[in-house]
Amino acid sequence: MAVKERPGWVDDTLFSFESRFIEIDGHTVHYVDEGSGPTLLFLHGNPTWSFVYRDGIASLRDEFRCVAVDFPGFGLSTAGPGYGYLPVEHVEVLTAFIDALGLTGVTLVAHDWGGPIGLAAVQNRPAVFEQLVLANTWAWPIGAPHVQVMSHVMGSPIGRLLIRQFNLFVNVMIPAGHRLTKPNRDEMRHYQKALDSGARRDPSAIFPREITASRAFLAGVEAGLGNLATLPTLIIWGDADIAFGDRELRRWEQTLADHRTVIVEGAGHFVQSDAPTKFAAAIRAWGR
Repeated sequence: MAVKERPGWVDDTLFSFESRFIEIDGHTVHYVDEGSGPTLLFLHGNPTWSFVYRDGIASLRDEFRCVAVDFPGFGLSTAGPGYGYLPVEHVEVLTAFIDALGLTGVTLVAHDWGGPIGLAAVQNRPAVFEQLVLANTWAWPIGAPHVQVMSHVMGSPIGRLLIRQFNLFVNVMIPAGHRLTKPNRDEMRHYQKALDSGARRDPSAIFPREITASRAFLAGVEAGLGNLATLPTLIIWGDADIAFGDRELRRWEQTLADHRTVIVEGAGHFVQSDAPTKFAAAIRAWGR
């Protein structure tokens, strides 16, 4: 049975928020809910959790209600029996979470896998969402050869074994995805401890394969983007990303008619923690 309490390895200075837990369809879902004002719903990707938004939340909570959720199996959330950690399952949990909290007037803030998962939830609950903030993410079947190769290699049995045995996605991808502000030992520990066993690393090991294996899911999200094209959107883009580059950025700009783009020069994939001051400032300047 999942324990609804914050583990001792979470540093109250680094993660200076109250941890909240809610039962959703047999899963114990961890989230933070800080501040008041217009609601920002922060969604992480792989292999991170709400910790990746810590500096942004600390900066923005004086002006916004900041809700950040950990998908089952990530961060401080625990999945129930039989959960497959597939994107479509995360959408179901996220949609139920939105319903349970009664969220309205929401601005989605999504990064990496949080993009397609979050946008699928927007399509499920269009009346809930008013704006989008998209950061180094995508929402369609990936065509870029280097990403497809990564999906096949890291999603292979050998790749999954390396992730399970050595926490490879945390230990390699998180430092590689920061170009301006390298995570220190204590910060890395918060990613490592969240996935501190082979079983806990299953969610991180499954996501790489799903970049190609969840093609039908991604095609469905893509098909619904036209219905979201008029939502006011802020695109915050680290231009030194090893995964997503100009091709994905241009597609977002062509798809979303009412957008503003902020390029964070030199920032890597994890732009929200690589350049947190600029990330929060972009939201604050745009989102009132």
